[in-house]
Amino acid sequence: MKLPCIFLIVVSILIPAAKAMAQADISMPTHWNNRANYNPAAIARVDYFYLFSNIRQQWVGVEGAPTTLNLQASEYIHDLKSAFGFSLVADNVGVTQALNPMLTYAYRIVYDRYRFFSMGLSAGVFTRSVSGSKFESETINDPSIYCDTEWTIRPDANIGFEYQTLHFIYSLSSTHLLSIGKSDSLFLNTNHRYASAIYKSTVPYLFNYNVGLQIVNRQNLVVIEGNACLRFKHRTGLVSGPREIFELGLTYRSSRQMSLLFGLNLTRDMKIGYVYNQSFISGYYPNSTHEISFEYRIPRKAAFTHQYHDREYWYN
Repeated sequence: MKLPCIFLIVVSILIPAAKAMAQADISMPTHWNNRANYNPAAIARVDYFYLFSNIRQQWVGVEGAPTTLNLQASEYIHDLKSAFGFSLVADNVGVTQALNPMLTYAYRIVYDRYRFFSMGLSAGVFTRSVSGSKFESETINDPSIYCDTEWTIRPDANIGFEYQTLHFIYSLSSTHLLSIGKSDSLFLNTNHRYASAIYKSTVPYLFNYNVGLQIVNRQNLVVIEGNACLRFKHRTGLVSGPREIFELGLTYRSSRQMSLLFGLNLTRDMKIGYVYNQSFISGYYPNSTHEISFEYRIPRKAAFTHQYHDREYWYN
């Protein structure tokens, strides 16, 4: 019980009050499947090459609405107890475009068969450009509109920690560390703090399930997010054990957004997913958001989680 208590204490420290609002991290419900979206420590997945990508179309029907592309690749090297990865986020919103390429390193400490701790660090750059030529003014050739393209590039860094047991995952992370204490700016993605706890079942037969709670803080805004997911399986025999077929999930945020998640295992190592997101904020309820994801794993050897009585291949 000591670790959960320490976890709650650290959460209270990581979520202070502040005054201003700033540019926000991209909200992607698929982080419940790929926690490396916000936590570099999560790439310490043992003994396989991992590829994840997703594309998100927000507020369908709204001109200039956000479109996001996310790409991640990582591999764990058993002899080094380390994982190395790369990520790229491209985000287009109206007249602005942002790119965030990052290199990631994570180190994993194994305590016993069911407990391990990982810590990770990402470093890269954050760029944003604003194209004034895309503005549509009511007055033709309005001299107050700057029509050239303005852009900036800044160094960027994220840090994260994870502790896992047979049934629980505790996670703490902070993104855009170099913007801590800086004022709001169009060209700045402000520092975010994340804390989450996930319970995962290890039922060996018909299905698995997991439930999670995440708290996100940036400046003076706190968002609480809950998730529940059910993974259905079928038996393949005594040699390979049960195999997951598909999953259904539900996410709800205190910012009045709900997401429905669906995943289909094409093979044991390949999965595609779809997310439907609906906002209940006044003025946005008619405009839904859609997200498609792809996951692929190339095993190097029997992964650590395969020592369980079930092959928890899609959640470790």
